[in-house]
Amino acid sequence: MSKRATLFTERNAGLGKALKTLGLFGLAIVIFWWFGRGLDWVEVRNSISHADWRLLTLAVLFISLTYLLRAYRWRALLRPLARAELRDLFIATVTGFSAFFLLGRAGEVVRPALLPLRDRRVRASAAFISIGLERLCDFLAIVLLFSLNLLWFSRPSGSVAAFPQLRKLGLALFIAELIGLATMIWLARRAPLIIQWLETRTETWRSARLLQLVISLLKDLSRAFAVLAKPSELVIAVFWTGLVWLAIVVGNLLMIRSCGIPFGIRETIFVLGWALVGSLVPTPGGGAGAFHAAATAGLVFLGIAREPAAAVAIVIHLVDFAPAIVFAFYYIARGDVSVTRLGGLRGRKVLPHAVKEIGTKKLAAESF
Repeated sequence: MSKRATLFTERNAGLGKALKTLGLFGLAIVIFWWFGRGLDWVEVRNSISHADWRLLTLAVLFISLTYLLRAYRWRALLRPLARAELRDLFIATVTGFSAFFLLGRAGEVVRPALLPLRDRRVRASAAFISIGLERLCDFLAIVLLFSLNLLWFSRPSGSVAAFPQLRKLGLALFIAELIGLATMIWLARRAPLIIQWLETRTETWRSARLLQLVISLLKDLSRAFAVLAKPSELVIAVFWTGLVWLAIVVGNLLMIRSCGIPFGIRETIFVLGWALVGSLVPTPGGGAGAFHAAATAGLVFLGIAREPAAAVAIVIHLVDFAPAIVFAFYYIARGDVSVTRLGGLRGRKVLPHAVKEIGTKKLAAESF
């Protein structure tokens, strides 16, 4: 490709990225407008200003604990692929969550990309694979919590929810999770046979080089997914994931109660499930707008007025990310994290590098 064509391609890619960013900002503004229309913002502000700061302080401590627990879990999930220091894992975790809040989905790449920069023993491919496994653990955990919660949920007074239908949804989600988990465990245990079968085809298939890259990736995946194939590793993953989500639920319960809403664990999990669905919308600010609208809808569904519900949604969103931002700026100020290097962590650069890394002979020769 000529130099002019390369520059043209890069320019188009940059323009496309800029348009995508503008589009997401526009989507966030539209959702915020829809979320805020008809709200009495004076009452929302009063609800926030009258929040119990003692409960909020405890909530901040629990949310801060979740980042440490995530670092411990990440180390356990990463162990089949590489050894990493807990301090580096914690710094990468809080910096990654801060980037997610400030940049939206584009910031998700920071966490797995930053760790190899701090610890050269960790490959980029290993970091990305372990983060993918972590996201899978979180997804399974929240679906399990939400589905079981729906099965035993009692209808609060003033709720507009049709709970018989919700219980059917909970049962369907629970059965689907069991089937999905059983399938993944089956595939994890048979990964060596699949890899062996593919290796016998490398000499006959035309795209042997591509197949070798796929095999190398599958070998890394099989090591990472050893947590599903080995009962002892599975217990460790379940243990840390359980602690992470226990701290998250308790932290969110404290935030809801700080705003004068006497909810319990079940109501908190119900609202948390709604909020996490909203956070999937890739708007900047950690799903800003969509997160608030979904959390508010969950609270209104349980009979809470819109203004107090909106106040709770705003408080939850801020407290969920504020500790990570404080920690990240602390480590940046200390020089543990370089802002210049962070600026270079873009998905279009890091991901291809990780894929390329998988197939190199040098990395294939590394011992774990």
